[in-house]
Amino acid sequence: MARDLLLEVGAEEIPASFIGPALEDLRRVVTERMADARLKHGEVKVYGTPRRLAVLVLGVADAGEDVVKEVLGPSAKAAFDAQGKPTKAAEKFAEGLKLTVEQLGRSQTAKGEYVSARVEEKGRPAADILQDALHVAVHSINFRKSMRWGDVEASFARPVQWLLALLGGDLVPVVFGDVKSGRVTYGHRFLSPGAIELKAPADYEAALEKAHVVADIAKRRAQLVQKVTAAAQAAGGKVLEDEGLVDQVTNLVELPSPVVGTFEERHLDLPAEVLVQEMKSHQRYFSLVDGAGKLLPKFIAVSNTPVRDEALSLRGYQRVLRARLADGRFFFDEDRKTPLIDRVEKLGRVVWQGQLGTYLEKVERFRSLAVWLAGQTKRAGESATIERASTLAKADLVTGMVGEFPELQGAMGREYARASGETDAVALAIFEHYLPRGAEDALPTQDAGALIGIADRLDSLCGIFAIGKAPSGAADPFGLRRACIAIIRLVLGRGYRFSLSAAVDEALRLLAPKLANVKRKSGEPAPREQVLEFFRGRLKSLWGEQHRTDVVEAVLAAGFDDLVSTHKRLEALSLIVGRADFQPLAAAFKRVVNIVEKQGRDVAGGQTRAEKLVDDAERQLHSAFTQARNSVAGLVQSDDFSGALKEITGLKPAVDTFFDKVMVMAEDKELRENRIRLLVEIGALFNQVADFSKIQAETVG
Repeated sequence: MARDLLLEVGAEEIPASFIGPALEDLRRVVTERMADARLKHGEVKVYGTPRRLAVLVLGVADAGEDVVKEVLGPSAKAAFDAQGKPTKAAEKFAEGLKLTVEQLGRSQTAKGEYVSARVEEKGRPAADILQDALHVAVHSINFRKSMRWGDVEASFARPVQWLLALLGGDLVPVVFGDVKSGRVTYGHRFLSPGAIELKAPADYEAALEKAHVVADIAKRRAQLVQKVTAAAQAAGGKVLEDEGLVDQVTNLVELPSPVVGTFEERHLDLPAEVLVQEMKSHQRYFSLVDGAGKLLPKFIAVSNTPVRDEALSLRGYQRVLRARLADGRFFFDEDRKTPLIDRVEKLGRVVWQGQLGTYLEKVERFRSLAVWLAGQTKRAGESATIERASTLAKADLVTGMVGEFPELQGAMGREYARASGETDAVALAIFEHYLPRGAEDALPTQDAGALIGIADRLDSLCGIFAIGKAPSGAADPFGLRRACIAIIRLVLGRGYRFSLSAAVDEALRLLAPKLANVKRKSGEPAPREQVLEFFRGRLKSLWGEQHRTDVVEAVLAAGFDDLVSTHKRLEALSLIVGRADFQPLAAAFKRVVNIVEKQGRDVAGGQTRAEKLVDDAERQLHSAFTQARNSVAGLVQSDDFSGALKEITGLKPAVDTFFDKVMVMAEDKELRENRIRLLVEIGALFNQVADFSKIQAETVG
């Protein structure tokens, strides 16, 4: 009979950012161990609060499934002599499996015939499997920072206080440090601190809710949003949207209880970003805005329990915020006493990356690269703004405000640029060169900030790859994946047409003085190739979310130097591959490509010699190709890839007839090479849109 499994690890308050990843570790290890033991189960749920991490597995089978395995032994030649009698090797193999030699069979493998046996492996009881699985799961949770306490050798995010492990109504023995598992959990620290004994895992969530703990993260989040929204409406405003803050506060409390506080209106003359960051970063307060989106002198704090004396509680919240805002005002006033341009020199004392130099050196590089990009994208009229904004772009890093709140870089640069008398265009570019900061963030509204942002990120990408510190696995300390995706979004969003490879070359040229003494590993690809391949990988991942992966690969294989053009080719091809008649079309194109790949390299270059075409079918194909080539050239030039594909697909009848009636691999060398040359030219025509050999045509239909 299937039973439910529950594991809960109780601890001192776990940091909010640790909870999500820890629960994923817990879920993964438990389910992997069960899968390895062939232990079937139903839905898996996780629960988490600051004081607990839990996993609930429904419908766990009583035992792992039985399985029959084929076990290979020695080769048949080694197992039996010339007379067919078993040798010592066969006897020992059978003995090891507790079988007789007569029970052995033979199996044919790629390496020849081997002796084999079919062995039944009984599934282990669920209790045995889970005792091991839960022990490993608790000890396998990874935290960014862990600690030890007392004489306990094991480490955890915070000291472990209790373990609960039940399979149905039975206790599963698990030990972590000096804590042994039981059937007891605990409710809210203040509202219901006593022990709660569970009879079965199914009672878990309801028992905790009765004890004032909302263990389900999604349910607690929804409750938090509902309560905060209602509190904001009652206060005459609405909550400034911040999904990250909602997630964080959700994992800071077990029972969300919001209260509305106020701060002095005089602070509203500070930049809104400063006020929001002061409330968010240190206090985890929600900001309130009016209907027009203007900040109100109010906030919402969320406590872990309903307060008895709300006025007393609010005085505490407001006193802390008052001090923080006073600090913010001090930094803001002091920073504005020094013009932003006068801070640039100080960047020479701030190291960006040890081998790549200071921020001042980085600024000089990406300023030159941004001006170069302006010329390439026909935005040379923005050069003056780009030069000035680039020079000032990182100057706010040496201000007191950004030193206290790194998240405000760019926003403070904009404010201090305005205070220093810089133009609005320069101030805006300083702020916008950081955009987009994330996948959902807005793009710059002007070219200056966008081009500076591309240049800054491209300098980082090329520099870090060149010194051999490219991302590996999940590790990406310089945020290069995010930077690469931001460049792609900027180029496509702003419609910039320039050569990506040329931009990489220019960035590496500007970095050359810093890279002169960098030693590279033997056989390692050059930085240029590594960076471009990195872009290919990001494009494939990004576009693969919306398009068929084989179509994305086909388009990228034909080149991606012009990202805007590449994206248009992808959209055009994605439309045509969905058509019912594409499968035979792709098959014909693939046949051309395959012959070109196999034979084309051995044929001298040049155009097809029309006078050497002897069959009607090849003359008709050459005529159709010549006409299509002329049309496609103009269509590609105007980015009409749908039209280009229509012209290319029009070649199919002539291609089919050619393959039906013409022997490409003729004995006459000159005739054979001329026919292959014709296919090479046709293949090159296809390749202006995509490499059709990459498309899995058989999946269409």
